[in-house]
Amino acid sequence: MNLNEKKDVSRDVKYPRRWATPHLLVGSGIILVILSGFVLSYLYTPYEPYKMNIGHRLLPPSIDHLFGTDQYGRDILSRVLIGSRASFAVGFAAVGIGIGFGVSAGSIAAYFGSWLDSTTMRVIDILYGFPPVITAVIITTISGPGLLNSMLAIGLFNIPIFARITRGNFLSLKERQFVEAARASGMSSFSIITHHIVPNLSSPIIVQATTQFALAILAEAALSYLGLGIQPPHPSWGLMLKQAQSFMGLSPWPAIFPGLAIVLTVLGFNLTGDGLRDLLDPRKVDNP
Repeated sequence: MNLNEKKDVSRDVKYPRRWATPHLLVGSGIILVILSGFVLSYLYTPYEPYKMNIGHRLLPPSIDHLFGTDQYGRDILSRVLIGSRASFAVGFAAVGIGIGFGVSAGSIAAYFGSWLDSTTMRVIDILYGFPPVITAVIITTISGPGLLNSMLAIGLFNIPIFARITRGNFLSLKERQFVEAARASGMSSFSIITHHIVPNLSSPIIVQATTQFALAILAEAALSYLGLGIQPPHPSWGLMLKQAQSFMGLSPWPAIFPGLAIVLTVLGFNLTGDGLRDLLDPRKVDNP
């Protein structure tokens, strides 16, 4: 074998994919820190997050108050920790609603096709036309503002997103040989969907879930900022930004730290989503 032949052979060698990417490592590290604060909020906070102390209002960061205090003298670090509860509650609920209803609707529509597919996707298109803020306005007009309504509004917005992703991937999977073999063996449609097709959809769904989690946190912050989310005195990152807006000239700290919490959380989930997309994509192979 000459040198040119060796070069040609080397081009056909496939190297194993690395177990993680820089995006995944950095993103998961950020998420781990934020999740640690979320868990810590149920176990410990430096100060009582609802206790006012006007004598200590608008203090800068110090040893006593690492993030400073707000306009009512409340410890910002304690309120940022407690505020993570609302953000993660909305994130988990919204993604859960989106996956639960969206994957089911997309799977049924793609598997049975015909008029059921057309009808389901038209309903999905209608839902997709209502952004979460407009949906929240409609819901709060009927039942009033609150955290539960925010979960419902953002969750409804996630349904068409997961339904479309599921349907698109489902259509390519249902023609595979292993599905035909399962159908020929007499398995029911429900068993074929749940045991053979949906498990093969896990990769795109997981990747999309990380992205939608980040968007849910942003949407919750926006709704709280508009007064449609969680209500005072309960803290939320978006609500803290709204309350700190009038005091930016006196002290920027009440706005900086909840804003950083939002930015870092969204960045962490977006980086994790990018890393998972690279890691789970079977078409990508890393070279040394």
